[in-house]
Amino acid sequence: MYFLLGNLSFLYICYTSSFISPMLIIFRAKRKSSSSSGSALQMVVSLGLGSIECVLLGVMAYDQHVAICNPLRYPIIMNRVLFVHMAAWSWIIGCLYSLVKTVLTMALPFYRNNIINHLTCEILALLKLICSDISMNVLIMTVASIVLMIPLLLIFISYVLILSSILRINSAEGRKKIFSTCSSHLTVVILFYGSALFMYTMP
Repeated sequence: MYFLLGNLSFLYICYTSSFISPMLIIFRAKRKSSSSSGSALQMVVSLGLGSIECVLLGVMAYDQHVAICNPLRYPIIMNRVLFVHMAAWSWIIGCLYSLVKTVLTMALPFYRNNIINHLTCEILALLKLICSDISMNVLIMTVASIVLMIPLLLIFISYVLILSSILRINSAEGRKKIFSTCSSHLTVVILFYGSALFMYTMP
């Protein structure tokens, strides 16, 4: 769990830096704009880090499921090779996801007046500035968003199994320990997915 938490902490440092650095540059500059390559880079980084977090939260839910439902077999199931591979694939999937979405968006022609009322380059704001058919982009975004819901489904299944395991425990102290173990991860999942679903399903 500490290895996965280390990945999540590093992810949050990178995520914050990807927004704050360009924002400070824009605030300090006389010309309040960004180049198209700078926008594309920022979009790749921010989308990638958000996607990595989705997958990483699913991996952490699986780790908690194994720790609570199979505590004696935990060192065998969650060996070093497995959790390093799971973390590495989280980073690979997130980076590929953001790269594909950004390339498909930036390859299309934009209107001349391409002003975004955002501090950061957001994919939904950029899609509004495209002057050609974006139905393929919308379809790919929908499919990609469904793919990113798979970790949410895995989190849900893991917590259903954890809850059924908790209900079989007789001691109140044991239940309290398990709830305190899961509460921080569950809070992060609710905050992250709640805000992401609110932002991306409303438009």
